[in-house]
Amino acid sequence: MKTGIFYGSTNGNTADAAQKIQKSFNAECHDVGKLNNADALNAYDFLILGTSTWYDGDLQDDWDSFLSHLKSADLKGKTIALFGMGDQESYGSDYVSGMRQIYDVVLEKGANVIGAWEDQGYSYEHSASVIDGKFVGLALDEDNQSDLTDERIASWCAQLNTELKASA
Repeated sequence: MKTGIFYGSTNGNTADAAQKIQKSFNAECHDVGKLNNADALNAYDFLILGTSTWYDGDLQDDWDSFLSHLKSADLKGKTIALFGMGDQESYGSDYVSGMRQIYDVVLEKGANVIGAWEDQGYSYEHSASVIDGKFVGLALDEDNQSDLTDERIASWCAQLNTELKASA
């Protein structure tokens, strides 16, 4: 299955996570800040989309600009997984909430979203990205839990591989 990772990264943390995820899927990485349209999405069967959340639940700047392209993309039949970066201590009232904005768009466009992630082991007040006790994708916090990042990515990638095999 051809896999593409699309991310927006302001300080490099989301890009670093994308590169770690890339190794598990032999995927190609794309910075959405360098794309002028959503055509690149068409080349892949499986999309992994990553964003950070800023301030009061705002989407990362590059994703904020790219979201209109995502809304015009044909995602019907695509399998999509999401990952998000946030700071659960300083911005615990909107921890990784930016991920939800992308999630809502891809669902509306007919994509099959996999990779929901348990919210245990985190300390936050609220997240729009939690549905029924699970994040809509992998939640990472380089500011407060960087020691857990590699383990979380490895576990999530194994989970994605299992979910992909089950849906094939």
